[in-house]
Amino acid sequence: MNTILIIVNIAVLLLLMFGLFQMQRKYVSFSKRVFTALGLGIIFGIILHAIYGTTSEVLARSIEWFNIAGNGYVKLLQMLVMPLIFVSIVGAFTKLKLSKNIGKISVLVIGILLGTTAIAAAVGIGSALGFNLDGAQLTQGDAEKARIAQLEERVPTVENMTLPQQIVDFIPSNPFQDLTGARATSTIAVVIFAAFIGIAYLGVKRKEPDHAEFFAKIIDTVYSIVMRVVTLVLRLTPYGILAIITRVAATSDYDAIVKLGTFVIASYVALIIMFIVHLLLLMAAKLSPYNYVKKALPTLTFAFTSRTSAGTLPMTIKTQSKDLGVSEGIANFAGSFGLTIGQNGCAGIYPAMLAVMVAPAAGVDPTSLSFILTLILVVAISSFGVAGVGGGATFAALIVLSVMNLPIAIVGLLISVEPLIDMGRTALNVSGAMTAGVLTSKATGEFDTDTYKQPDIVEA
Repeated sequence: MNTILIIVNIAVLLLLMFGLFQMQRKYVSFSKRVFTALGLGIIFGIILHAIYGTTSEVLARSIEWFNIAGNGYVKLLQMLVMPLIFVSIVGAFTKLKLSKNIGKISVLVIGILLGTTAIAAAVGIGSALGFNLDGAQLTQGDAEKARIAQLEERVPTVENMTLPQQIVDFIPSNPFQDLTGARATSTIAVVIFAAFIGIAYLGVKRKEPDHAEFFAKIIDTVYSIVMRVVTLVLRLTPYGILAIITRVAATSDYDAIVKLGTFVIASYVALIIMFIVHLLLLMAAKLSPYNYVKKALPTLTFAFTSRTSAGTLPMTIKTQSKDLGVSEGIANFAGSFGLTIGQNGCAGIYPAMLAVMVAPAAGVDPTSLSFILTLILVVAISSFGVAGVGGGATFAALIVLSVMNLPIAIVGLLISVEPLIDMGRTALNVSGAMTAGVLTSKATGEFDTDTYKQPDIVEA
């Protein structure tokens, strides 16, 4: 009987996918297909949750099959990350788009990412204080106790990390290993390696123009092939989102969400406020926030459902360069640095909120100006070093709480709502990277205003 039910569930998902395919054949816009997939996935997931609950073997085995489409799509995107970063940045040098401004671009991108993370920390502090969040009110179940034990084992590793060590870790000792994504800092390492190749190309161009021209043709050809693969994969976005959001809606623990509802609401209030800050920064640069939201929304939707900034990178770069008018080189710099530096949601809002929640238990007044300023500074600096350990928001929180001498157990107490909040955090991280790209491109004069103002997004 269980097998029949699993087959029925799979058949329904395939039927929904067929409906999305028919929309594509009728040339329904990419964004409409993405949001249709999101809506269908939520509805289908809630129905599965209502029928089977979260512990059913039928649901678990059905989700395994759904993951072929969901996780498979994410893996295809991750497959593209390293080759896309490398060939795009080297290609920007061969097209003379980065040769004059590479130093300014790097400083601006990193500065905007760190600056917005400091603002995000302030927003997180304000939200936690405004909702009067108290870590002492959280309870420990078996899952929470096990998670806390795991985190305590990792604290010594976190405490031994320093910013200089993180900076050194960015430098690629084996670029071919980094091209496989073997390290947490591999994306930045590939950016640095590609920049060195690009600078070397400029030197060869002055002394041996024939060799440089041949190399440029190779890079341009490879770039065309890679971008074609990106286009093919991105066409699968609605199907991937359908499978992913169905899994999320079907397997979420709604009882836990209700119990921790105040924290969830406070988190999303902070995330929304920070997204509005991004829009205000664009307005300050005399750019339409409406155009940004309209063109960035499909990418942010995928980031929201998938909870992976790395998997979203091809879409992040494509949205910046094709839809928002950012030059290809800057789009790659902003997207790549945004994976590991200054993540507004994971490294900004989340650690700041937790620090405020546990401060009273450590005898610290979370409303004192000295505590708030110190916390903002620690969050901003720590966001530069999270890449070295990986683990996103959890390890960002561990670093901040450890540096501030605050108890770390609260990180484990929120395990039941972690996926739900992580969806919003990931979307904000991606928005922060794209905002940094747009503002940097505008500041360096490498911004295509006509593309930004164009009413429709470029089809995947």
